[in-house]
Amino acid sequence: MYEVRDVPTASPLLRLARHCTAGAGVGVSAFELVSFDRALRQAGFADYNLLRVSSILPPSVALRPAVEVPKGSLLPIAYGVFSSDEAERTIAAAVSLAFPTDPHAVGVIMEAEGYMTEREAHEMVAAMAEEAMEDRNLKIARLEVVAIEAQVELYTTVFAGVALW
Repeated sequence: MYEVRDVPTASPLLRLARHCTAGAGVGVSAFELVSFDRALRQAGFADYNLLRVSSILPPSVALRPAVEVPKGSLLPIAYGVFSSDEAERTIAAAVSLAFPTDPHAVGVIMEAEGYMTEREAHEMVAAMAEEAMEDRNLKIARLEVVAIEAQVELYTTVFAGVALW
């Protein structure tokens, strides 16, 4: 069977990702966009052109600690992001990665963000991943969660994402 992953001339966006990287960060600034950029920088995704994707892990994808593609590249990523300037509120973002026991099956990524604690966000994305895998009749081999919270000052942004590369 033909797979786009095996075609060296195929666009990187048409290939199945072989790796994924999860990260989370907080950014604070007088400017909302700068707070977003700072959150991306802390999460490890600031120097890429992000393409938001839905929440599917390709089969046999391997979790890596950092993205290893040239800076400035288009980077498919599923993420949760939330910005606020309501002082002293607690905000959080989280992502979960559910890896299936079957290496030929897809896994799922779930995201949450908003006025909540890191623990609440963590619990929410874990529960969503479990339910989404149940819906696919897949067993979870490994469940990873990355979550972060912040107390709002100026513009504060929380970001959690899973890049696919």
